[in-house]
Amino acid sequence: MIPSSIKVRKSSRCIELSYHDAKEHQDNTYQLSFELLRVYSPSAEVRGHGVGNEVLQFGKKDVVLLSMEPAGNYALKLVFDDGHDSGLYDWKYLHHLCLNQEELWADYLQRLKEAGQSRESTAINFRAL
Repeated sequence: MIPSSIKVRKSSRCIELSYHDAKEHQDNTYQLSFELLRVYSPSAEVRGHGVGNEVLQFGKKDVVLLSMEPAGNYALKLVFDDGHDSGLYDWKYLHHLCLNQEELWADYLQRLKEAGQSRESTAINFRAL
């Protein structure tokens, strides 16, 4: 399903996707956080190269979306401030994230807990003395 509109909401750190429901004669709008998009990137870096080879992403709480560009007529390419820029988010996958984000988020938090990892960034902040 192709979104009828896509907006980047930098202040709320999400992208907003609207889908027109012809049966209901209304638009359904969803917000996907930058963090969710990053940790569920469809890239090989995140998904691995086969079932069971997924790589848990952590420390992405403050990740920022730097740019978003179309990839043909079928997907979006997202570029994040942590250097991640691979993986194409096709329309079907984005819609899947919208419809299942609560379950996906709960699963992600559980996997972080089991791995003893955190959403918090481990970047070192330097300051002058």
